[in-house]
Amino acid sequence: MKPRHFLTLMDLSPNELKHVIERAIELKALRKQEVKTETLPGKVLGMIFEKSSTRTRVSFEAGMAQLGGSALFLSPRDTQLGRGEPIEDSARVLSRMVDIVMIRTHAHQLVERFAEYSKVPVINALTDDYHPCQLLADIQTYIEHRGSIGGKTVTWVGDGNNMCQSYINAAAQFDFKLNIACPSGYEPNAELSAKHKDRVEIFSDPKLAVSNVDLVVTDTWASMGQEQEKQQRINDFAGFQVSEELMSLAASDALMMHCLPAYRGLEVSETILDRADSVVWDEAENRLHAQKALMEFLLAQH
Repeated sequence: MKPRHFLTLMDLSPNELKHVIERAIELKALRKQEVKTETLPGKVLGMIFEKSSTRTRVSFEAGMAQLGGSALFLSPRDTQLGRGEPIEDSARVLSRMVDIVMIRTHAHQLVERFAEYSKVPVINALTDDYHPCQLLADIQTYIEHRGSIGGKTVTWVGDGNNMCQSYINAAAQFDFKLNIACPSGYEPNAELSAKHKDRVEIFSDPKLAVSNVDLVVTDTWASMGQEQEKQQRINDFAGFQVSEELMSLAASDALMMHCLPAYRGLEVSETILDRADSVVWDEAENRLHAQKALMEFLLAQH
C-alpha cells in the first residue's frame, strides 16, 4: 500500500487533522500524568537535516523515544546525501531500512521527490515553502487556550515565508480567516493566496490587519539562508514589530504566537513574549506532542 505523507497541511483531510490534534492533546495529558505511551515499539525514524535545528530535532527525537521507538540523525556532512547521491536513490535505500522519515531542508521539491520514491511515510519538518508541523502545534495551542479556531480571525505579521504559507493552508483546513500584514515585495506566493482568496486578505498596514483579531502570529524577518539580507530586511520591516501597542488593537482575549527562535527588539518587542497573552512556550512544547500524534497517524495508515 502506498504510504501517506505529510508534506503540507493539505495532505490530510480536515477531519484527519482534527483527529491528530485531539490525539496530541491526549498524549500531552498522558505525559503530564507520567503514563507511558509506547505505541511505536521498535519503529525507527530517519531524520534528515540540511538546515540546523533545535526544536525540530529535539521534539522528533524525544517524541519517538517516548513512543517506544528510536531516531537516527542524518546530516549531509556525514552521509552520501552530501556527496551528490541522487535523492531518489537515497529515498529507495533509506525507506527499506527505517519506518518513517522526516526531512528539514531548503527546496520543497526535494521533499516531494524523496516522498515519491519512498516506501515509508515522509514528513516535511520544514522547507523554504512550508512548515506544516509547526501549524499542528500552533492550532493545538490555540485550542488548548481558547477552544476551536474555526470562524476566528488570525493575523500574520511579517514575511510571507514558509510559516505564512502554511497559515494560508491552515485557514482553509481549519476554517478561519487570515489577515496577512507584510511590506511590499514580501508577500506570500501569489498563486497560493489567490487559491484561498475567500479567506485570505493582504494588508500593508499591520494596525489595520490586527484590529480586533483573535490571534496574532509572527516570525523572524530573516530566515535561515537569508542572513546576508538581514540589515535590508530590518529596514524594510520597520513598523511591522509585534509590540504591546500593536497587540492592544487586537481583541481583548487575543493570543500571540511566534515559532521561535525570536529576536527581541526586532520582529517582537523586548518584553512581549513574557506577557500572559503570549503562548509561545506552550506552542514550542506542543511540537513534541503534535508530532508524536502525527507519527502515530501516518504509521497506522501504512
